[in-house]
Formats: sequence, C-alpha cells, structure tokens
Amino acid sequence: MRFMTSVVLALLCAAPAGAQVIEQVLVKVNGEIISMSDLEEMQVAALRQSRPDLDADALRNDETLAAMLREVTPRVIVNAIDEMLMMQRGRELGLKMSDEQFNRIIENIRKENNLDTEEKFEAALKQEGMTLDSLRKLFEKQMLIQQVQQQDVFQRISISEQESRAYYEKHRTEFHTPEMLTLREIFIQAGPVGEPPPPAAMQAARERIEAIRARVTTGGEDFATVAGETSDAASKANGGLIGPMRADEINPDILKVLEPLKQGEVTDILDAGNGYRILKVETRVPSRQATFEQARDQIADRIFQQRRASEVHKYLERLRAQAIIEWKNAELREAWLKGKADAAAAVEQAEQQVASR
Repeated sequence: MRFMTSVVLALLCAAPAGAQVIEQVLVKVNGEIISMSDLEEMQVAALRQSRPDLDADALRNDETLAAMLREVTPRVIVNAIDEMLMMQRGRELGLKMSDEQFNRIIENIRKENNLDTEEKFEAALKQEGMTLDSLRKLFEKQMLIQQVQQQDVFQRISISEQESRAYYEKHRTEFHTPEMLTLREIFIQAGPVGEPPPPAAMQAARERIEAIRARVTTGGEDFATVAGETSDAASKANGGLIGPMRADEINPDILKVLEPLKQGEVTDILDAGNGYRILKVETRVPSRQATFEQARDQIADRIFQQRRASEVHKYLERLRAQAIIEWKNAELREAWLKGKADAAAAVEQAEQQVASR
C-alpha cells in the first residue's frame, strides 16, 4: 500500500497550492475507470468516517497511515466496484434522475436545514466541499442503486406460506403481547428513604392515607386531582400517573395485589416501608397472542430483512462474474479479493446468527 500513502497523506494534510496529481488508472470495470485520485478521494472519506478523531501527528507517520489504509482499502475498492456495476446496470435499465426529482430533493434539503435563501444554500454546499453538480451526481447514484436493487433483487425475493408458518411457530412468543397496565398512585411519606420512620410518623401517614383513600372511593373524588393535591411521589405532577407498563415488569408483590382488581378500582393501603401508598388501575389491556394471519405482514417483513443482505450479496457476485474487470495494479487487486472475502464472511456470519435464533 506504500504507493498510495504519500498522496493520501498530502490530501489529508493539505497539499500545497498548485500541486498536481498525476492520473493513474488502477482498474477498468466494463471500460469505466477508477483512477488513483478516485481511490484516494474514497480512502480519505472512509478514513474520516471511521476515524473522526484522527490527528495530524498520526497522519504524518507513514506506518500508522499505511496500517489505516490497509484496513479501509479492501472495503473501499469493493464498494466502489459494486456501486459502479449497479450504476452501469441502472443505465442499462434506462434509469435516471429527472430534473423534477432532483428539484424536490433540493427543496426538502432547504426546508430541513432552514436554507431559505440561495446564499445560505450555496454557503452550505461550499462548507461540505460540494457543488450543485456533485450533489446531483451523489443523489442520482443513490437513487439508481436503490432502484436497481429494488427491481433486480428485492422484487424477486419470494416468501412462501410454508416458510412464513414455520417462522411463526418458531417465534410464536415474539407475537405475544403481554398484559399492559396503567396505574395512578398516591404516596404519603413518613420518613426519608432508607431510614425506618418513627412509629408515630408511620401512624400519622397511615391516618392520612386512610382519609385520602376514603375520598377517592366512597367519597367519589377524582383520583388524579387528589393525587396532585396530596401525594408525596414525583408522579403527583401528572396526577399520580404511572405507565403504561407490561405486567411482567411490575414488582411481583404489587402485581399480586393488582391481579383481582378491575379497571377503575383502588387497592387497599400498601406499606411502602417509609410511608403508605394506594394504587388505582387506570387501564388494563389483556395479554394477546397474535394469530398467524394477524402476524403475516410482520413475519414477511422480518424474513425479507433477514434475506436482503444475502440476496444483494449473491446479486453482486453475479454482476462481478459477468463484468470485464481489468486490473492495472496487482496490490489493489489483492485488496479487492480480501474485501470480497470479508464481505462474504460477514454475510455468512449474519446468516448463521439468524439460523440460530
């Protein structure tokens, strides 16, 4: 990787004004070239993305920089060739970005970033080191790649009824919704947390909570209003509201007290250690097991997401096999072979993880 180090170092550390970069063709892909400057630009972007904390001292060290390049270059050159192949396929399919589509993208960028004048927009482009033309090429590349994958890969992923039912049976518990509870609380504190309150303080707290409970039960007063007036819990600001919560996330002792209560009912007085508490069941949504029919769309989406990386990888392997790739640099070809092997290993590992679930 030594032949790349000095030029990338110059790019990262600001080459002197007027310096010229001699173009060198590194590889041709169906006649389309990737030059030295193309590769260096992609390496710089990859280094800055993976190592935003890079400092000038590290970059001036040839060994350090060479190690960084060895790390990113296999991925960079594989991505570059794969994107080039998909762009070429997109052009074969007659895909392109229309002026109307690009104008809509620009309008959205301006709205999202509050670039309401042409001056602000041009300043933002300059800050990113881009021109309107380079921005269009970037979005057109993204659009073409997405459309090629959609047309040549995603639309061809078929998920059978048998496959979906097998997934449902294996992951049935994942389509079970537990009981959900929303509560309101009123807490009367007798002493600091972690310190046993004096008996007299506990008795006074007990008398207060008894009177409060009478107000919200036999007295018919609104629990939320009374909580806001009397509770010592932080939840008083929301009328004592707690939740919604899954039933299995609630303290088992509390859950046992709540189990026989219907929506709207209030617990007996509960000892909280440093005071007393009452709880109201605000809402109660029973647990539910989704049927296969109810879960069908969710299952299809999960299986699709699991298979998409593998299918894209297979598709790219076919494009690579059909392409005429002419290498002008043996070292870069070795990096490409390593990058392909790394990508295949990552896909295989992901598939194994999915299979083991």
